Amino acid sequence: MTNSAIKNLILDMDGVLWRGETPLPGLVDFFATLHRLNINFILATNNATKTAVMYTQKIARFGLHIPPEQILTSAETTAVYLSQRYEVGTAVYIIGESGLHEALKAKGFHNITPDQVKNGSTAPLVIAGFTRQVTYTELAMGSLLIHKGAAFIGTNPDPSYPSELGPLPGAGSILAFIAAATGVQPTTIGKPGPIIFAEALKRLGGEPANTAMVGDRLSTDIKGGNDSGLQTVLLLSGISTLDDVKNDSIQPDYIFNDIIELADHLVSQQM
Repeated sequence: MTNSAIKNLILDMDGVLWRGETPLPGLVDFFATLHRLNINFILATNNATKTAVMYTQKIARFGLHIPPEQILTSAETTAVYLSQRYEVGTAVYIIGESGLHEALKAKGFHNITPDQVKNGSTAPLVIAGFTRQVTYTELAMGSLLIHKGAAFIGTNPDPSYPSELGPLPGAGSILAFIAAATGVQPTTIGKPGPIIFAEALKRLGGEPANTAMVGDRLSTDIKGGNDSGLQTVLLLSGISTLDDVKNDSIQPDYIFNDIIELADHLVSQQM
């Protein structure tokens, strides 16, 4: 297809804007360029452990102010998606960290605990995301509710996440445990699924043709962007490499080394 000028960006974070707690080169200048060119943006991540406010605080340490309204986590997207389908006060069973709990609480959902499930309480929704504190009892009680008819929602399907030690189990591994126990596959909210992209486009007020997904993973960022009809930009500052591109059926529209090269491209398209 012939790509339109990019007017909106959906930006992945880790591997694109920073690595861990280290901002990537050109970060402040990159956002200054977006402002100068009147290019709108949303930061979008599959991470469900942090709230948008937590990300605003993290980004402030890098010398930038980005309000929570421009930060979209899979936890927040999950809460928005469910709030459009269930009434305020609906009981939910949550397997996840504070980002997921707080996002659902902000939308008026009421969490029930494993002990309450043991004592006969039920909920129409089981929502699972990544958590480093998960216990067998939490997983078992969530599985029990799904056996009783609760809908199974996953924040994101990432099977692993990178760490200093190497790849460790991620949200997708927790979902796989429950799916194996129940025979039920979850509805997943994060990339590469369409729900988080639809929410990002809604916030941007953009059209797929003039919006680009910028990410560092072919399997989530680029696949999801392609499937949603967006332009896609792979940055080689994170996970996927040029060799991965050569050997994969998932292909981005653009490949740049980093946000510095991306900023140069955005400037050149308006000349």
